[in-house]
Amino acid sequence: MNIGRYAHSASLLTNGKVLIAGGIHNGTRLNSAELYDPSTRTWIVTGSMHNERYDHTASVLTNGKVLVTGGGIDKNLYNTELYDPSTGIWTLTGKMNSGRIWHSASVLKSGKVLVTGGSNHGITLNTAELY
Repeated sequence: MNIGRYAHSASLLTNGKVLIAGGIHNGTRLNSAELYDPSTRTWIVTGSMHNERYDHTASVLTNGKVLVTGGGIDKNLYNTELYDPSTGIWTLTGKMNSGRIWHSASVLKSGKVLVTGGSNHGITLNTAELY
């Protein structure tokens, strides 16, 4: 990777590349993203998210785009972002009802994403949301 990071997400894209997004580097929260190409073993920088975030989820949608939900900065994030691998651009795409960190997300057969559980300011959540 060009930037060492932890608490980031890694998503296998439909084109075979791996999207690495967000996380923390030496105490600094990141909004940057990188692509790894296993066929050439190279890393390239791609577009940055609108928000720094860590401990978020990233789900590859049926259309090949990547939905990033929640995570933290100094507070838990309510917003979601969508990455388009064909352009390398991130788009803000809505807000969840609860800010979430340490949650899970699953892509359903319908193509929707089910976001479940997690924590909001130290309170364990038993709620779920659909994107």
